[in-house]
Amino acid sequence: METWYYEVISIDGDYANLKRTDIESNDIKLVARTMLPDSISEGSKLKYEFLQYELI
Repeated sequence: METWYYEVISIDGDYANLKRTDIESNDIKLVARTMLPDSISEGSKLKYEFLQYELI
């Protein structure tokens, strides 16, 4: 299973916009806040592995 790294670009209600930081990409991923750690804020760094997001 791969490991991907993201940064929280913005939070809009029940959703957060994430940008990959481990590769060159301009794509933004919209993710439901229920899938993310409770303590995220704009600028938070996340690791996605084994179908879970973890704050790093």
